[in-house]
Amino acid sequence: MTVQDISKILEELAPLPHAEDFDNVGLLVGNPNMEVQGALVTLDTLENVVDEAIEKNCNLIISFHPIIFSGLKKLTGRTYVERVVMKAITHNIAIYSMHTALDNSNLGVNAKICEVLGIQNPKILIPKKGSIRKLTTYAPLEDTERVKSALFEAGAGEIGKYSSCSFIVEGVGSFKPGDTANPSVGKIGEVHLEKEVQINVIYSFEKENRILKALFDSHPYEEVAYEVMILQNTNQDLGMGMVGELETEIEEDAFLKRLKKTMNASVVRHSKLLGKKIRKVAVLGGSGAFAIGAAKKAGADIFITSDLKYHQFYEAEGQLVIADIGHFETEQFTKDLLVDYLTKKIPNFAVSLSESITNPIKYL
Repeated sequence: MTVQDISKILEELAPLPHAEDFDNVGLLVGNPNMEVQGALVTLDTLENVVDEAIEKNCNLIISFHPIIFSGLKKLTGRTYVERVVMKAITHNIAIYSMHTALDNSNLGVNAKICEVLGIQNPKILIPKKGSIRKLTTYAPLEDTERVKSALFEAGAGEIGKYSSCSFIVEGVGSFKPGDTANPSVGKIGEVHLEKEVQINVIYSFEKENRILKALFDSHPYEEVAYEVMILQNTNQDLGMGMVGELETEIEEDAFLKRLKKTMNASVVRHSKLLGKKIRKVAVLGGSGAFAIGAAKKAGADIFITSDLKYHQFYEAEGQLVIADIGHFETEQFTKDLLVDYLTKKIPNFAVSLSESITNPIKYL
């Protein structure tokens, strides 16, 4: 398999367009056409991780965090980023990063946290805005099924657990072919009336290019009339964080102790306890202060995240408990998630879980 082959499999789980605009995801180092001998899955790509890849004969590193976040102007080995990139290039090792594309996946980072903590029926905490689009197009009556089938095959018309969803309206279209036109129906210079249907389908934004290609390829007209609208509808399958419920409610102090043990956290920093039991839990792996308001709005009893500043603990405002367990700690099981996913998708492929320690924060 090539780097590109494996990239396509990873993008089934976490399409790159789902990443946040500020992020740097996908293939960061290496040739997409290179044949892969083995893949090493890690949270961070550091020098010791590259050394481990060399030792294990892995020429692809699949990393959660991107080693290249902003532009590199030099490669002199002056910084740890430059040294990692140089060593990877020297040993012909490709580096692929997933980061917020996987954060936004409903099977990604936060789903894994929910699994580890026993949070049931998790839902997206902050749905990604502008991610649902609506296509409206018009086709001759006799071509309706062909056009619809092509759109469905390209991924249009999927709503939650349902597929092949559309809405059809019959009507009459009119047009007059110009002198240089090549109409499939009608005559040059004459207004033509045609019984047509209006086809309406919605889709997730990353599928737009292939859906429009399917429309143009399947449509009989030389010029295809269509409209694309960005909807404000909530996308239940895409976004940051998750919220769900424990099987049984538990005292705050007991839950925090369980949280510390289960997530292997050295320290749990938390806001004032409220003296009520924990049942509804919101989580957001990595830096999640921006989701405090969403956790309160969702009615969570506790919000688990990391990298909170002093004053952000005040934002609990007596409505929930905020718990900061550490950045690495919230994302540590992401490696296991990716190894399990790739092992199921390509069982005969050599995938290794990195044993290198990459947490930069130490505690006394």
